[in-house]
Amino acid sequence: MTTHGGFEPVFCTIVPPHVLDRLAQAEDPALAGPARRTLQRDAYERTQRRLTTVIGARAVAALADGRPQRTVHDARHGTDLPGHKVRGEGDKPGKDATVNRAYAGLGATFELFLQAYRRDSIDGNGLPLNATVHYDRDYNNAFWNGEQMVFGDGDGEIFLDFTIPIDVIGHELAHGVTQYTANLTYFGQPGALNESLSDVFGALIKQYTLGQTAAEADWLIGAGLLAPRVSGTALRSMKAPGTAYDDDVLGKDPQPATMDDFVRTGRDNGGVHINSGIPNHAFHLAATALGGHAWERAGQVWYDVLTGGELTQQALFADFAGLTVKTARERFGDGEELDAVAKAWEQVGVRTP
Repeated sequence: MTTHGGFEPVFCTIVPPHVLDRLAQAEDPALAGPARRTLQRDAYERTQRRLTTVIGARAVAALADGRPQRTVHDARHGTDLPGHKVRGEGDKPGKDATVNRAYAGLGATFELFLQAYRRDSIDGNGLPLNATVHYDRDYNNAFWNGEQMVFGDGDGEIFLDFTIPIDVIGHELAHGVTQYTANLTYFGQPGALNESLSDVFGALIKQYTLGQTAAEADWLIGAGLLAPRVSGTALRSMKAPGTAYDDDVLGKDPQPATMDDFVRTGRDNGGVHINSGIPNHAFHLAATALGGHAWERAGQVWYDVLTGGELTQQALFADFAGLTVKTARERFGDGEELDAVAKAWEQVGVRTP
């Protein structure tokens, strides 16, 4: 476990606090109640994450042999982690679809990082991948707590089962990759980069699993997560930030697509889930300009920057952008990759050296 050099240890949830805050104010108790309980539970888990960083995480045995070590537990609607083991590596699928989806999502994440980037699990050294499903009751979130994945079942009113979108699983596990590499501070622009990198790799994991090209992909994060009553398609759109939802209860997606609309706020750790729309959009622009499979060129550049050792914990958008330009040139030369990356940042208003 790495220690965190920023404002606090990173506790990463897929649903942003500003969304739950909005729901918690709803007049309908069926909507407000689960949101309030989720916020309370997240606050508790955030404290536990801080304590884990102080006292150290449990040691885990890793094989580092290029094979996943997956274990899925069932919390049985309680909050004790990890819960009751229900499926281990190599076990056949059971009757619980949530367990099966979690197991498959862990495997898909492992596969993308191993096959595309030769990374053995999220720490690069065969770290076992553990997950807990059926966490709490009506819990409207999923999170990485520094040691494992946790999935709620949703309240059925606004959110459905959090194992449904494979990119949600990939997003949260990608926070682990960041934790073991650049360890970006979870506040302001570095925090937005932290969130964006998880969206990028979450999207790539979905595209890799589906065999999609950049042109074929929907570039949505959390598609299938919103209940039928919600006016929206997903939690975020990398293709068109700010358009994922526009709902009477949830409000309108606040993500900006360019620096012209950068949001300055003290909430959500300085808007980490909001301003991540800007680097998200830059990646989408670069990937679609290059075409083909996004994990092969654009994804390779982003991965190289994340793991290359030059990205500091306090990196700003311009710092990250500059490193992607440098890396694109070093890996691919002065060709279309360099041009696509440089133009993508220019289009979103982030200057590069």
